[in-house]
Amino acid sequence: MSGPAGARQRALASACGAVLAGATSLAWAGPPYVTDDPEPTDLGHWEIYGFAGGVHTPGETAGETGLDFNYGAANDLQLTLVVPAAYDRSGATHGGMGVVELAAKYKVLHEKAGSWRPSIALFPRLFAPTAKARFASKRANLLLPVWVGKGFGDWSVFGGGGYQLNPGAGARDFWTGGVALTRTLSDRVSAGGEVYHRTRDAADGRDLTGVNLGVTYKVTDHWSLLGAGGPGVQNARREGRYDFYVALKADY
Repeated sequence: MSGPAGARQRALASACGAVLAGATSLAWAGPPYVTDDPEPTDLGHWEIYGFAGGVHTPGETAGETGLDFNYGAANDLQLTLVVPAAYDRSGATHGGMGVVELAAKYKVLHEKAGSWRPSIALFPRLFAPTAKARFASKRANLLLPVWVGKGFGDWSVFGGGGYQLNPGAGARDFWTGGVALTRTLSDRVSAGGEVYHRTRDAADGRDLTGVNLGVTYKVTDHWSLLGAGGPGVQNARREGRYDFYVALKADY
């Protein structure tokens, strides 16, 4: 699916992972960024995001709001379920069920202190055809990405991407990915930025590149506020002039 709804839904999906564990400098990766990180949710723990996000082009704003559940099911294994509602405002406002996502993140390599060896994870993600035709494809999609991350004191860098199988008339399989840099500013605040890219996902679509700035504020030990947004810098008028993401996160 080309256009703003499809572009941001897939971009947001790649961001829905767990916070990094085991190193303070990496403790803020994943949401609110489009770019994901390689660290699964800790064993036996939940990370739940109540989120809203979308993308704006001239005359239209579209996106999703819902719940993103992440559970540490085993050592180095995170299971993810995203249940969203989709919306589209272009004159009239339309709403309905969004694309349900099922994913499993498995860390295949651990970062090594004192060396350049990063953490690496696989995070296959299935997009179920649960949304109305105006919001997404009626065919299942499958994203097959690899995510890499490394911490350097208060700084962390993470990125990667993968190939998405996008069947259907007029649709194209495509590549998506990005790179992000974040810094821990205090025990409660982290900020960063990213560049992300997606090749065209439809015969009449175009490539999309965007940049975002993000911030995370830890309100208590179990609750955090997250936000990010920024402009499109390639084919922005057609594919996304700007995007946004906000969330309330629970850690238990």
